[in-house]
Amino acid sequence: MSTSKDIPFTVTMASLRTILSNEAGSANREKPPRGWPLVLALVALLSVSGWAYLIAMVADMVPVMDMSEAGPGMVILNSFNQFAGLPAEARAALAVLCLPTNATFGMPGTDMTAVDLAKIFLMWAMMALAMMLPTAVPMLRAYHSALAACTGTSAPGRSVVAAMFGYLAVWLGYAVVATAAQWALSVAGAMTTMMAPASMALTASVLLAAGLYQFTPAKKACLGRCWYPRWVFVTDEGAPGVVPGFREGLIQGWVCLGCCWAVMTVMFAVGLMNIVWIALLGALMAVEKTFPSRILPPAIGVVLLVWAGVLVSLILLGNATS
Repeated sequence: MSTSKDIPFTVTMASLRTILSNEAGSANREKPPRGWPLVLALVALLSVSGWAYLIAMVADMVPVMDMSEAGPGMVILNSFNQFAGLPAEARAALAVLCLPTNATFGMPGTDMTAVDLAKIFLMWAMMALAMMLPTAVPMLRAYHSALAACTGTSAPGRSVVAAMFGYLAVWLGYAVVATAAQWALSVAGAMTTMMAPASMALTASVLLAAGLYQFTPAKKACLGRCWYPRWVFVTDEGAPGVVPGFREGLIQGWVCLGCCWAVMTVMFAVGLMNIVWIALLGALMAVEKTFPSRILPPAIGVVLLVWAGVLVSLILLGNATS
């Protein structure tokens, strides 16, 4: 039988056990779920692979081509090519005379054969890895944490990897559409052999469409889902499988596509092999998707619309003076 003197000690020990238990639970909640470093390493590997492919394409072009024709900003690479210092007319003439049709690694030829279309698709797929996959890191991290919290699974890595591939599947679908669009524009003569727009009209049209989309309800809704993901296949019924993870990735990929397709399509306006703008637009989309802001999305739209307006003014002025 306990005495009154034993009661404070018993209460104290019980309280101590409760405090230690709460502290341990808090520490476990704050500790990152196991498995995430492996997911992050795979994302980094695929992203670096995409960048390596694109850089290899550009590096192979630099020694022999006038890089100013690849789009705005690429002229800085001309100091490394063999036509450096020559007038633009001389560089263009020498390029026609000296360079074979398929002069560089990964570049499609002018005939647009099945092999050329495969090269174009591969280029767009590498752009998806380089530009879009890094923007999915916050979403994948949140999904990983949600699975660990809801299912009690210490390492739901397989589901998160499956979600990553589901996300990529959506952007590979975009790559197919972009490949078809590039083929159609090339056949119509709207794209140059350097995969840049052949006229200011195409550039202005793309910028106008992308700028207007920034103000649409679809953009706002998809961007909101990117800021605050809502999960469809996260339940309390145990560890999720690979298939639910892949389906979750498809859903999040569609949300990302609805948010970013227009900004991604700006590549048609600035040159598809413009590595400067690949980096710039990739960083811009990452910031836009990661940090909630009421200012940045419309600001991007305003910049694109003003840019398009300047080009339209130049086109009209040129037509008026001709």
